[in-house]
Amino acid sequence: MYDLNGYKIKPVESHNGGRNIIFNCEKDGYNAKILRISFLKDRTREHRLGEVEYIRYLYANGGSVSNVISSNKNNLLEEINYNNHTFYICLFEKAKGKRLPDNNYDYREGVPVSEYFYNCGKTLGKLHQISKNYIPIHRRYSFLDIYNSEYINSLIPDSHDLLKEKMFELLNTLEELPKNRESFGMVHLDYNDGNYSIDYETGQLTVYDFDNSCFFWYMFDLAGVWESGTGWIQSEKDIKKRKKFMKDYFKTVLDGYRSETTIDDLMLDNLPLFINIGLMEGIIGQFEYMRDSGEGPDEEWLPHAIKCLEEDIPYYGFFH
Repeated sequence: MYDLNGYKIKPVESHNGGRNIIFNCEKDGYNAKILRISFLKDRTREHRLGEVEYIRYLYANGGSVSNVISSNKNNLLEEINYNNHTFYICLFEKAKGKRLPDNNYDYREGVPVSEYFYNCGKTLGKLHQISKNYIPIHRRYSFLDIYNSEYINSLIPDSHDLLKEKMFELLNTLEELPKNRESFGMVHLDYNDGNYSIDYETGQLTVYDFDNSCFFWYMFDLAGVWESGTGWIQSEKDIKKRKKFMKDYFKTVLDGYRSETTIDDLMLDNLPLFINIGLMEGIIGQFEYMRDSGEGPDEEWLPHAIKCLEEDIPYYGFFH
């Protein structure tokens, strides 16, 4: 399908919650590719096409993403039907550089890490600006199509009544926000240092793993960047120093973001709301994992996340 004869094809180690089977494809040390095989049934063919068409659109319009490669049949998505299962196949250009966690969170030698913070915002701002003009052929779903009161009620036990009540309040608050071209569109939904690589020669970020991409408020991705920043200061016990770092960090991110697109200050005021939406999504993910695997929850993270939602503790307790 993809002329991969002669390539060394090795599986990438999976992780809990991973949705796909990933292979690294290399030939003579250059022109590396990433092969992805998807098999779960919670995405329709149209939704999968919506993802790869969106990636191609971002790439074609200057977004720094790992481009999807057409098959020999000129398809962005291929299907294999075997033994009553459908497998969806995609091939991507491998991003240049490496992930920050794979480099022990060491940034470019001799360059302040503030460059990374700025580029993180700038890269995201460019993607959001491109998304503002995106008209899909195959439309992805909206976040609210998946995370709604009916689903939460069916997933989370009644023993967590207060938690569900707080989640319903969050959803109701979202419904009051404006859904215009400048604030609402296709988002990555999982924009963090595990899903982009850094070119250590230039500092350029290349983004991948759009498997969760959907229509939602752009603020959600920015809230994810805010949360990612806490890792740089989480060992600091002085709350005032934490607050100062996070204020400076997020200002640098926003400077980069605003170099590529605009965002209303009133929407930025909703940062605590979208941090809580991220918490809600994470909690739901934990209950889904317990349902599907039969295993127990993350005993450290889940009780803390639930406490923050139930007791209205902002910024998931990072300044509490």
